[in-house]
Amino acid sequence: MEGSRALLLVAVAAAVAGLAAAGNFQTDCDIPWEPQNAWFSNGGNSLSMKLVSNYSGCMLRTKKQFVYGTVSTLIQLVPGNSAGTVTTYYASSVGDNHDEIDFEFLGNETGQPYTIHTNLFANGFGKKEMQFKPWFDPTTGFHNYTISWSPCMIVWYVDSVPIRVFRNYESSHGVAFPTSRPMFAYSSIWAAEDWATQGGRVKTDWSKAPFVANYNGINLDICECYSYGGCSTGCTAAAAPYRGACQLSSAELGQMQWIQGTYRIYDYCVDPKQWTNGQRPVECGLPQY
Repeated sequence: MEGSRALLLVAVAAAVAGLAAAGNFQTDCDIPWEPQNAWFSNGGNSLSMKLVSNYSGCMLRTKKQFVYGTVSTLIQLVPGNSAGTVTTYYASSVGDNHDEIDFEFLGNETGQPYTIHTNLFANGFGKKEMQFKPWFDPTTGFHNYTISWSPCMIVWYVDSVPIRVFRNYESSHGVAFPTSRPMFAYSSIWAAEDWATQGGRVKTDWSKAPFVANYNGINLDICECYSYGGCSTGCTAAAAPYRGACQLSSAELGQMQWIQGTYRIYDYCVDPKQWTNGQRPVECGLPQY
């Protein structure tokens, strides 16, 4: 266990250093919801967003859409009593039957850990949640959160460590997988006290508002979609994370298995209440690495 912790600490340092010269929030993104609740610093390389009421949070969105690629950022979550708040980093298409790949960070009472909530929507259907408790304090410094989307699989990384994989079994087993709807990358903060913290039992203490989340650097290694139509889905960004192998390395697989065995607190694959018609999802019986 100590060896695994040491490897994770090395990964944290590498992830923070690797994004230090990343993209620019001010030039690469728009703020379509509550722009007055966001501000930039460090020449647009840093972003802060605040939640001030049950109805007034903030959302930032990349200007570019993409099909396949890797998007990442560094986040310092809301400190102290963050119950009922949700800070996010995700990719999503727009319109009907949307596709979405989620990181959501569910706040908690002071002294209680955040929940790292991941989910996937494909062709409008979700219910593929997997949750983790963090193995670090996400409020005292910046940590790297990465979504890597390729034709063969989606990987969620925290500080360069894979915590979850969802493979493309659409053609072989009929499992829906995002392949064609262009996505934007989003960052947001919003209120969800009816469900976010301990199932809604703990409400937001609005006397502590504003709740502020900080972001530093944005990396967009993507297969860009163009205003005149079409996306460059064959670009190198679609395969780069896996060196063309379409699988995690043995070291990455070991890290993911350790994280899931030690810090995973919820898995839809073992929750019959989330299954459609009582049937365990097909992908739950297939390799996910």
